[in-house]
Amino acid sequence: MTSESNRSLRRGWTTGACATAAARAAYAALLTGEFPDPVAITLPGGAQPQFPLALKEHSGSMWRAGITKDAGDDPDVTHGALVVAEVAALPEGHGISFHAGDGVGTITRAGLSLAVGEPAINPGPRAMIAQALSETARACGRRSADAAVTLSIPGGETLSAKTLNGRLGIIGGLSILGTTGIVVPYSCSAWLHSIHRGIDVARAAGALHIAASTGSTSEAAVQQLYALPDLALIDMGDFVGGTLKYLRRHPVPRLTLAGGVGKIAKLAQGHLDLHSSKSRVDVAALAAMLRECGAPGEILATISDRAGAGEILAAAGPEFAEMLAARVARAAREVALATLAGGIAVDVTIFDRQGRLLGHAGG
Repeated sequence: MTSESNRSLRRGWTTGACATAAARAAYAALLTGEFPDPVAITLPGGAQPQFPLALKEHSGSMWRAGITKDAGDDPDVTHGALVVAEVAALPEGHGISFHAGDGVGTITRAGLSLAVGEPAINPGPRAMIAQALSETARACGRRSADAAVTLSIPGGETLSAKTLNGRLGIIGGLSILGTTGIVVPYSCSAWLHSIHRGIDVARAAGALHIAASTGSTSEAAVQQLYALPDLALIDMGDFVGGTLKYLRRHPVPRLTLAGGVGKIAKLAQGHLDLHSSKSRVDVAALAAMLRECGAPGEILATISDRAGAGEILAAAGPEFAEMLAARVARAAREVALATLAGGIAVDVTIFDRQGRLLGHAGG
């Protein structure tokens, strides 16, 4: 999706922003006996959104507030989820502690920005919550905010099955995320973040071989081909450039790139963003490769300017399709090696829609 389209879509709030608002409301109620509704917070960029409360509860020493997440026009799995903060007072000087409640995950693998055993509440949201509680404490005449903050997302464990949390070793629920507090619809930043964290986890686990795939079919096929564990699989989608550039700074011994012929053909032709809005398959270049493979004129004559890579393979027939896929894989590998700038062994695999191996280069 283009940046122009992104600007026309409604933005939303991250789980971190919702958790901050809920925590501020609950802590204010703990100090004053009343919930501010709506509750305002200050985001890192300076914006000061207000959030209506969807939940207000008081039980003994616990105060709870909840915010219904609005992700705007982004297809976020947590859109509409209730983000709840439960706050209890701690003795002066104890500071703020964070805990995972129902539906918020726990870190079980090294490589992420949090230690193993910590609740999956990222550093950005922790800093936002600490700032909001400190401001509230000062407004109430206290020198510091001292509180235990437990975050929960009812149903979060079920929702987490639709994310990459399990692969990253985040067990039991969702992560509280967001560095800016704002969700930009269809932004590539969230996907790139998951790619980077996947690489980090694989490196921390000592993985010697990872596979980055453009889609689910190629991912399943390459995992079976090399008997790779889940933590070695990177769902890079169209972001091959972002994947390779991160690996250049954070290398692993061996990388396999996996995808269908259309996506890999784009990489072979030098494109590092494989989305249809960013790059197109050069049909003439594929036809020239097919000619170099010795394909007869009657096959070449069937290829039109509007043909896709899959159509060209189908027209080539089994013998020449295999040779063409191998050439595409070799060219894609050269682009990948040049982008990585050395130090990583690379092979490229091309699969058809049924997950059958069509072409391979390197390794």
